Amino acid sequence: MHWIAALAVVTGVAAIQPETLRSVGGLPAHIAGRFTELTVCRQSANGSFLVFDRRSHTVFSVDAGAEAPREIVQIGAEPGRILRPYAFDVTADGKFIVADAPQGRGRVQVFMASGSRLAGFSLPGREVPRVTFDGVVISGLGSLVYNGRSIFVSRPESGSLITELGIDGISARAFGELRATGYETDRDLHIALNSGLVVLNPEGGFYYVFVAGVPAFRKYDAAGVMIFERHIEGAELDDYMRTRPTIWPKRVTADGETPMVRPIVRTAAADAGGRLWLSLDVPYTYVYDRRGDKTRVLQLRAAGVISPTNLSFTSDGRLLATPGCFIFDGRSAAERKVP
Repeated sequence: MHWIAALAVVTGVAAIQPETLRSVGGLPAHIAGRFTELTVCRQSANGSFLVFDRRSHTVFSVDAGAEAPREIVQIGAEPGRILRPYAFDVTADGKFIVADAPQGRGRVQVFMASGSRLAGFSLPGREVPRVTFDGVVISGLGSLVYNGRSIFVSRPESGSLITELGIDGISARAFGELRATGYETDRDLHIALNSGLVVLNPEGGFYYVFVAGVPAFRKYDAAGVMIFERHIEGAELDDYMRTRPTIWPKRVTADGETPMVRPIVRTAAADAGGRLWLSLDVPYTYVYDRRGDKTRVLQLRAAGVISPTNLSFTSDGRLLATPGCFIFDGRSAAERKVP
């Protein structure tokens, strides 16, 4: 018996073989190529797409069958426009939310599907980016999600992992105890290693994915009570765990020095069955079931292997990934065989 197989038998752990998912559709290439930086792409039930182009400070709509995108939110510092945006989310009914930073202050605006501004607020002080990936902020307001009533963001600097805000900017609650990092005496680093992605669970409650440091995620119920915590492990992460830094360089900002912490998790989403999908800095996506057990290891392939920067699910349950705005049939082989 091969020694790896023997080890799996001895430990009782069966190795999960990577699968390749190939794109089955998405935004046409001649349209996707028109964007400066296609940061987030979401598809509505009628087949149209909403596209957040971070670099051009614009939100676009692409109707089904259209030959060109249409600008619905344009660049600008005034209300109803966006400037230096870095986060975007969409609800099932098409309303969307954008976080930007005119004059360096964090601002959140809520829009109707047409692009008309519904509400907005600014946060006190300056928004300090603690974890970034290739220039994109993925902590703090960069992690926001919107369920149509409330906005949920990662704000460990408040003393809790997740803060719920109303669309008026008033905090409704905060929950989630910070994890131990071993760097509690370095506040900025401790906060950065507690930064994460808030994921709405369609079955109710939340996932919180720590994006840096020891890879892990937690599951919370709707009341904010933790159900479990799981480490994110796999052969694909061995090099990261071996070379994970213990000292982080600092970068100088207008607010002083902050640690330069690179994430290992790029993006995350939950499907209708409550499964958590995590895309890593290495080009693999892990899938965990509602109990927190890893069930699949995936590579997504379009023109080539892609490393997703955003994941979501269409109304018919297919996986939508950027860059490129590609659609994948995310069902397992067993699910595809079901009549």
